[in-house]
Amino acid sequence: MMTEADILKALSNVQEPDLGKDLVTLNMVKDVVIEGNNVSFTVVLTTPACPMKDMMQTACVNAIKILVNKEAVVTVNFTANTSSNRKDPQQLLPGVKNIIAVVSGKGGVGKSTVAANLALALHKGGATVGLMDADIYGPSVPMMFGVRGQRPMMREVDGKGIIVPLEKHGIKLMSVGLLVDEKNAVVWRGPMVSSAIRQFVTDVDWGELDYLVIDMPPGTGDIHLTLMQTVPVTGVVIVTTPQNVALADAKKGIAMFGQAQIKVPIVGLVENMAYFTPEELPNNKYYIFGKEGGKRLAEEYELSFLGQIPLVQSIREGGDEGIPALLSNDPVSVKAFEEFAALAARNIAIRNANLAPTQLLESLA
Repeated sequence: MMTEADILKALSNVQEPDLGKDLVTLNMVKDVVIEGNNVSFTVVLTTPACPMKDMMQTACVNAIKILVNKEAVVTVNFTANTSSNRKDPQQLLPGVKNIIAVVSGKGGVGKSTVAANLALALHKGGATVGLMDADIYGPSVPMMFGVRGQRPMMREVDGKGIIVPLEKHGIKLMSVGLLVDEKNAVVWRGPMVSSAIRQFVTDVDWGELDYLVIDMPPGTGDIHLTLMQTVPVTGVVIVTTPQNVALADAKKGIAMFGQAQIKVPIVGLVENMAYFTPEELPNNKYYIFGKEGGKRLAEEYELSFLGQIPLVQSIREGGDEGIPALLSNDPVSVKAFEEFAALAARNIAIRNANLAPTQLLESLA
């Protein structure tokens, strides 16, 4: 006769591959039910987008069959409680578990495409996600999500006007492009930009989110510092392309977050436009901008390499038409973005388990 104690003892031999401890010690096993030879339980993951789910399921089944009862019929259910490492007072963004900044050293590397599809892939994995377009001078989220010309609603809370983000494809969206007529260029000085970024944090009702993905402007400057001074950013994803000029600029971004004053962990580096794959030849790879420059850069700085995103015509077309690549019928780009997002989510969970919470940046002046 199997008991719950038997099951838990067996599962204490199953390691969570990223966190380096067993499922029972991590309190990840819930709702054990035993009926004759049938046993079921739920494993609570640290992220819905866990890429190790199948491996953990096999390990759980084997542990019970080998250590408890070889005749057992084992059902492993999965749920997720996205991990968070926020220890700040949470006066701002109180319902947001993880704040992820997507950055690049220069423009034109597809940072907004990466940010948009990261948000969508995390949502597809079961997470609640928001996307903040902090690229004030070149907001592209409205076009990429097909919401150009739409305006967010306002509602009053305690006598204060609060902006309600738009929602599209299950993602909460906010962008200066939703507030300013796109025919009018945004000509703002630094303090105005910093004020707008703070407003996107303080005056927008983001609600409960597992991840808030922030599409940052290219380069390293005031907006980045303002964000770090305003909210505790969980980590940054760095986007580059393989060519040398992009890699040189990516190094500046790595250096910025490696400074003693800015202690924001780097979740990893992703190489966009890594190779060209023609639609009619999906198995062919043409390295137009150089081969594996981003991968080598990640190795040089001992950063996690989050993968390669191909240059596929459907990615560009989808961005222009308001249908992001992850929602397209192109299996090459969908697979690339899903694998990238799964690895990013995994690294965020590892970061939350092993590193100290991010502190707000003190003034560098």
